[in-house]
Amino acid sequence: MDAKARAARIKLVAFDIDGVMTDGGLHYTDDGGELKTFNVQDGLGLKFMQRAGIELAIVTGRTSGVVAARAADLGIEHVYQGVANKRAAVGSLLEKLDLQWHDCAFMGDDVIDLPAMTLCGFAIAPANARPLVKEHAHAITDAAGGQGAVREAIEFILAAQGKLEAAFAPYLDPQ
Repeated sequence: MDAKARAARIKLVAFDIDGVMTDGGLHYTDDGGELKTFNVQDGLGLKFMQRAGIELAIVTGRTSGVVAARAADLGIEHVYQGVANKRAAVGSLLEKLDLQWHDCAFMGDDVIDLPAMTLCGFAIAPANARPLVKEHAHAITDAAGGQGAVREAIEFILAAQGKLEAAFAPYLDPQ
Protein backbone atom coordinates (compact mmCIF):
# COMPACT_ATOMS: atom_id res chain seq x y z
CA MET A 1 0.00 0.00 0.00
CA ASP A 2 1.40 3.40 -0.93
CA ALA A 3 1.78 6.38 1.42
CA LYS A 4 -1.28 8.22 0.08
CA ALA A 5 -3.54 5.20 0.64
CA ARG A 6 -2.15 4.78 4.15
CA ALA A 7 -2.68 8.48 4.93
CA ALA A 8 -6.25 8.39 3.63
CA ARG A 9 -7.46 6.20 6.50
CA ILE A 10 -5.75 7.96 9.43
CA LYS A 11 -7.92 8.97 12.42
CA LEU A 12 -5.16 9.67 14.96
CA VAL A 13 -1.71 11.21 14.53
CA ALA A 14 0.83 10.90 17.33
CA PHE A 15 3.94 13.07 17.32
CA ASP A 16 7.28 12.90 19.07
CA ILE A 17 8.52 16.31 20.19
CA ASP A 18 12.32 16.68 20.08
CA GLY A 19 13.49 16.44 16.48
CA VAL A 20 9.92 16.42 15.14
CA MET A 21 8.02 19.40 16.52
CA THR A 22 11.35 21.04 17.41
CA ASP A 23 14.80 20.97 15.85
CA GLY A 24 15.94 18.61 18.59
CA GLY A 25 18.08 21.18 20.37
CA LEU A 26 17.83 21.39 24.14
CA HIS A 27 18.24 24.89 25.53
CA TYR A 28 18.69 25.42 29.26
CA THR A 29 18.56 28.65 31.24
CA ASP A 30 21.05 29.34 34.04
CA ASP A 31 18.46 28.31 36.62
CA GLY A 32 17.86 24.94 34.89
CA GLY A 33 14.74 25.94 32.99
CA GLU A 34 14.23 24.42 29.56
CA LEU A 35 13.44 26.25 26.34
CA LYS A 36 12.18 24.79 23.06
CA THR A 37 11.32 26.46 19.79
CA PHE A 38 8.16 25.35 17.99
CA ASN A 39 7.19 26.23 14.43
CA VAL A 40 4.06 28.41 14.22
CA GLN A 41 3.14 26.96 10.81
CA ASP A 42 3.17 23.48 12.34
CA GLY A 43 0.80 24.82 15.00
CA LEU A 44 -1.72 26.07 12.45
CA GLY A 45 -1.51 22.73 10.67
CA LEU A 46 -2.33 20.95 13.92
CA LYS A 47 -5.43 23.15 14.23
CA PHE A 48 -6.38 22.13 10.65
CA MET A 49 -6.23 18.48 11.70
CA GLN A 50 -8.40 19.07 14.75
CA ARG A 51 -10.99 20.90 12.64
CA ALA A 52 -10.94 17.96 10.20
CA GLY A 53 -11.85 15.61 13.05
CA ILE A 54 -8.49 13.86 13.36
CA GLU A 55 -7.29 13.11 16.89
CA LEU A 56 -3.85 14.37 17.90
CA ALA A 57 -1.41 13.08 20.49
CA ILE A 58 2.04 13.94 21.76
CA VAL A 59 4.17 11.00 22.86
CA THR A 60 7.62 11.99 24.06
CA GLY A 61 10.40 10.37 26.05
CA ARG A 62 11.28 13.57 27.90
CA THR A 63 9.16 15.51 30.38
CA SER A 64 8.93 19.27 29.98
CA GLY A 65 6.63 22.01 31.17
CA VAL A 66 7.25 23.70 27.83
CA VAL A 67 5.64 20.73 26.04
CA ALA A 68 2.64 20.83 28.37
CA ALA A 69 2.24 24.55 27.68
CA ARG A 70 2.47 24.07 23.89
CA ALA A 71 -0.05 21.22 23.99
CA ALA A 72 -2.44 23.33 26.07
CA ASP A 73 -1.99 26.26 23.68
CA LEU A 74 -2.95 24.02 20.76
CA GLY A 75 -5.74 22.18 22.58
CA ILE A 76 -4.04 18.79 22.30
CA GLU A 77 -5.51 16.69 25.09
CA HIS A 78 -3.65 13.41 24.58
CA VAL A 79 -0.20 14.22 25.97
CA TYR A 80 2.17 11.50 27.17
CA GLN A 81 5.51 12.68 28.55
CA GLY A 82 8.38 10.72 30.08
CA VAL A 83 7.40 7.70 27.98
CA ALA A 84 10.01 4.95 27.70
CA ASN A 85 7.68 2.59 25.80
CA LYS A 86 5.95 4.58 23.06
CA ARG A 87 4.33 1.46 21.59
CA ALA A 88 2.52 0.80 24.88
CA ALA A 89 1.48 4.45 25.26
CA VAL A 90 0.05 4.65 21.74
CA GLY A 91 -1.54 1.22 22.12
CA SER A 92 -3.34 2.37 25.28
CA LEU A 93 -4.56 5.50 23.52
CA LEU A 94 -5.83 3.48 20.57
CA GLU A 95 -7.73 1.26 22.96
CA LYS A 96 -9.19 4.30 24.75
CA LEU A 97 -10.32 5.81 21.42
CA ASP A 98 -11.56 2.43 20.08
CA LEU A 99 -9.14 2.60 17.14
CA GLN A 100 -6.75 0.11 15.55
CA TRP A 101 -3.06 0.48 14.69
CA HIS A 102 -3.89 0.94 10.99
CA ASP A 103 -5.94 4.05 11.97
CA CYS A 104 -2.86 5.69 13.50
CA ALA A 105 0.03 7.69 12.09
CA PHE A 106 3.18 8.25 14.11
CA MET A 107 5.84 10.84 13.33
CA GLY A 108 9.23 10.19 14.90
CA ASP A 109 12.90 10.82 14.29
CA ASP A 110 14.92 8.40 16.44
CA VAL A 111 15.07 4.73 17.34
CA ILE A 112 12.94 5.19 20.49
CA ASP A 113 10.05 5.91 18.07
CA LEU A 114 10.43 2.73 16.02
CA PRO A 115 8.36 0.37 18.20
CA ALA A 116 5.28 2.56 17.61
CA MET A 117 6.18 3.51 14.04
CA THR A 118 6.54 -0.07 12.89
CA LEU A 119 3.02 -0.97 14.08
CA CYS A 120 1.12 2.10 12.95
CA GLY A 121 -0.67 2.40 9.63
CA PHE A 122 1.35 5.39 8.49
CA ALA A 123 4.90 6.04 9.75
CA ILE A 124 6.35 9.47 9.01
CA ALA A 125 9.91 10.69 9.50
CA PRO A 126 11.21 14.25 9.19
CA ALA A 127 14.21 14.94 6.93
CA ASN A 128 16.53 14.99 9.98
CA ALA A 129 15.50 11.53 11.22
CA ARG A 130 18.11 8.86 11.86
CA PRO A 131 18.77 6.64 8.81
CA LEU A 132 17.25 3.56 10.48
CA VAL A 133 14.04 5.48 11.19
CA LYS A 134 13.84 6.63 7.57
CA GLU A 135 14.16 2.99 6.47
CA HIS A 136 10.97 2.15 8.39
CA ALA A 137 8.98 5.24 7.38
CA HIS A 138 6.21 5.20 4.79
CA ALA A 139 6.88 8.90 4.12
CA ILE A 140 9.81 11.23 4.76
CA THR A 141 9.24 14.97 4.75
CA ASP A 142 11.45 17.37 2.83
CA ALA A 143 11.51 19.65 5.88
CA ALA A 144 13.39 18.92 9.08
CA GLY A 145 11.85 18.78 12.54
CA GLY A 146 11.00 22.23 13.86
CA GLN A 147 11.28 23.60 10.31
CA GLY A 148 7.80 22.74 9.00
CA ALA A 149 8.01 18.93 8.88
CA VAL A 150 4.86 18.56 10.95
CA ARG A 151 2.91 20.92 8.67
CA GLU A 152 4.16 19.05 5.61
CA ALA A 153 2.99 15.72 7.04
CA ILE A 154 -0.37 17.22 8.03
CA GLU A 155 -0.99 18.65 4.58
CA PHE A 156 -0.11 15.28 3.04
CA ILE A 157 -2.63 13.48 5.27
CA LEU A 158 -5.36 16.07 4.73
CA ALA A 159 -4.80 16.00 0.95
CA ALA A 160 -4.99 12.19 0.94
CA GLN A 161 -8.32 12.43 2.77
CA GLY A 162 -9.68 15.14 0.47
CA LYS A 163 -9.80 17.63 3.37
CA LEU A 164 -6.97 20.04 2.53
CA GLU A 165 -9.00 22.46 0.40
CA ALA A 166 -11.60 22.73 3.16
CA ALA A 167 -8.83 23.54 5.67
CA PHE A 168 -7.58 26.38 3.46
CA ALA A 169 -11.02 27.65 2.39
CA PRO A 170 -11.64 30.06 5.31
CA TYR A 171 -8.42 31.89 4.44
CA LEU A 172 -9.23 32.16 0.73
CA ASP A 173 -12.76 33.58 1.11
CA PRO A 174 -12.70 37.05 -0.47
CA GLN A 175 -15.35 38.42 1.92
